Amino acid sequence: MIISDTVSKPRAPFKPNDTESLLNQEQQKQLRNTLASFATGVTVVTALNPEGSPLGVTVNSFASVSLDPPLVLWSQVNTAPSHSGFLKAKTIVINVLSAEQRRLAAQFSRPDVDKFAGISYSLAQCGTPVLEDCAATFICEIIDHYYGGDHTIHLCKINSFQGHAPHPLIYCRGTYIESDA
Repeated sequence: MIISDTVSKPRAPFKPNDTESLLNQEQQKQLRNTLASFATGVTVVTALNPEGSPLGVTVNSFASVSLDPPLVLWSQVNTAPSHSGFLKAKTIVINVLSAEQRRLAAQFSRPDVDKFAGISYSLAQCGTPVLEDCAATFICEIIDHYYGGDHTIHLCKINSFQGHAPHPLIYCRGTYIESDA
């Protein structure tokens, strides 16, 4: 799908109060479906809200940024119920889900449930929940937030990490796929 076949002048950076939509709803749906062709891992990002209660959200927009310093990023839609809590968090844990953890991906993607009900987890030294049996875990300090349209991009410095044996959970085209990786 061609959104625009002309080269336009560079646009000023988006600001949080921008209301202009560049795509209509049908184009947004087509773009989302096309982007779904890119297979991703699945993570659950955890933190503590300002009151000390655990937060968690399923995220597949996770990427490495730099090895030196060790930086990663993840993004979250601005309308998520936990968004303000993650904006105030100082540390997070990125839990890379294993192939056996589809149920966790579903549980942490629902907006109005006790996401930690029935979940086995421990606490990192910073007090943030670390989910059990994940493929990998990254304990991070949030160092900056960037506005990215309808999402916020969180830039994080890795303070510690651990890889585990299980195969990672992979998501592509709206479904989970098997991986021998």
